[in-house]
Amino acid sequence: MTNLETIGVERAVLDEATERGISDLLAKAAPLLQGRRFHNIVDLLSLMSDAVDMADDAMIQKLMKAYEEAIGAAWTLGNAARFAANEAATKPTPSLLGLLRAAGDEDVRRGLHFALLFLAVLGRQTRDEPAA
Repeated sequence: MTNLETIGVERAVLDEATERGISDLLAKAAPLLQGRRFHNIVDLLSLMSDAVDMADDAMIQKLMKAYEEAIGAAWTLGNAARFAANEAATKPTPSLLGLLRAAGDEDVRRGLHFALLFLAVLGRQTRDEPAA
């Protein structure tokens, strides 16, 4: 009696090549089954199936919007960094008075304001909170 006959598979349904293939598959899956690692694979498939079931149009739209915003932010930061690096490499280093003159530009002040607000948020998140 072969393994396939013990699990109730009719020999008339399977030809010899199919039976060999199933036997080979069971032999390869035996360590997963014996170590109960196959359960993890089934759990992962179940999780993926649940994600597909929950993926409605609104969720897909939100994910697409978040992706577009992230790509746009990365593109903007990349362009700003390239431009600033090029300007810093081609222009002479300004004096302290030159830096103060540059601060007269509204765009420079807006950028400095953004940087200071960003650093304030980081500082707030790193503050040690007293234990309650």
